[in-house]
Amino acid sequence: MGIDSGKKLAVLIDAENISSKYIKTILDEASNVGNIIIKRIYGNWTNNQMAAWKDVILDNSIQPIQQYSNTIGKNSSDSSMIIDAMDLMHSGRIDGFCVVSSDSDFTRLAARMREDERYVIGMGEQKTPKSFINACDKFLYLDLLYSEGKAAEEAAIKEENTKKPVDVSAKPPIKPVKKADSDSAADAGSGKDRKIIMRTVKALIDENSDDDGWIFSGMLGSLLLKRFPDFDVRNFGFTKFNLFIESDKMFEVKRNSNNVVSIRLKESKK
Repeated sequence: MGIDSGKKLAVLIDAENISSKYIKTILDEASNVGNIIIKRIYGNWTNNQMAAWKDVILDNSIQPIQQYSNTIGKNSSDSSMIIDAMDLMHSGRIDGFCVVSSDSDFTRLAARMREDERYVIGMGEQKTPKSFINACDKFLYLDLLYSEGKAAEEAAIKEENTKKPVDVSAKPPIKPVKKADSDSAADAGSGKDRKIIMRTVKALIDENSDDDGWIFSGMLGSLLLKRFPDFDVRNFGFTKFNLFIESDKMFEVKRNSNNVVSIRLKESKK
């Protein structure tokens, strides 16, 4: 099932695994896909390391859920968050969930939600295991989105200081965080690998295009997202899917009178 602004969304945050600096990104992205009616955050609030969340929780009206650590060194939030998520799912009140964590322990939870036809958005850092990423309908990298937002803010401030008009719609291209060579194998086949994405786009066009080689942009984007839940054009410094596709000279893009965009391989042009 899809998500739109009329759907009810629950945002569940693993505070022991996610930095408080991401809160605006989390809530903004969740609001883009649904109407947030539940905001809960889980952690052991007696731990001094959780102090950074205090003002964030109050300012954003998030309900903190206390979970004491039963075992030293073990994230105490997982079980409480999973139980609450299952209760909400069975209540029938929620159409979709935003599970915020970089922890693979939520893989089975995301899969179970999708089995019940709930839309699942995962959010975490690039270190998130593929098992959790692929269990979600869509996955967003908070560190990349946060860096993009900071860069755009800094660019706007710099432009304002030089007394030039600020184009608030413009966002400078943001390069994904560079990883060490030892991490390259972990990225293979993920939504952050441009070469893999473009090869997949080519294959999807070959398999799903009409007799003239064209495929609707929306259909192509949906098919691509099913293959790579962590695919997001902002990972590559773009704001629109069509602009991302056009950046590769292998593809041709056209728009009809109804503003519907279609894409095909240039080599397929007759």
